[in-house]
Amino acid sequence: MRSLKLEAPKSLSQRVMQRLRQAIIDGEFALGAAISEEMVANAFGVSRTPVREAMGLLQAQGLVVIRPQVGSFVFTPSAEDIDALCTFRIALEPQAAELAFRHDRNSAIAAMSAAIAAMEPAVTAKDNIAYGRADAAFHETLFAHCGNRYLAESYQLVSGRVAALRTNLTSPIDVRTRTSFDEHRELLDLFARGEFAAFESLMTTHITNSGRVYAKALKVD
Repeated sequence: MRSLKLEAPKSLSQRVMQRLRQAIIDGEFALGAAISEEMVANAFGVSRTPVREAMGLLQAQGLVVIRPQVGSFVFTPSAEDIDALCTFRIALEPQAAELAFRHDRNSAIAAMSAAIAAMEPAVTAKDNIAYGRADAAFHETLFAHCGNRYLAESYQLVSGRVAALRTNLTSPIDVRTRTSFDEHRELLDLFARGEFAAFESLMTTHITNSGRVYAKALKVD
């Protein structure tokens, strides 16, 4: 007999958190921008309690900084943050790729191909939000199919910040050139052939160049 167990509904604070998270990632709130709890509560038609709880959840994800008696703000990384974030990604993403290849190669290739297919019209339309979402999906695929939940959970610690930096800082450049798009296509090709030394080299270059863009845009280099 099929299970009749009901899935627990998401709490109001979780729903507020998810909407705010996407708004930060999509650049509706700029890096460093203040987020008024009262404004958000009025916009959602809720009390300030779930908004305050949502802010706490976003702070745990590194997307929001809460300053007591001052307010809540979208994160702004320092030079050290950017360097550490890129080093973290360079260490994890090639490893996740090798595991995904061994664990679920065909599904990973299909998902990466779908992400690249979504990038092309975004480049044509100069749509940095659509490009950023497709770019994020490409990289998240490696972890979604790696078969190691600890590795996947580790990436989730930074995925929101990476996505927000990507949309706000690198995607506006990526949609004006085809460099990033071409690199993603080459990464997929190397992945499909199992050429992981070359994959790691290109991924390192890809992430390092993103870090340079972050630093230059934020004037922290």
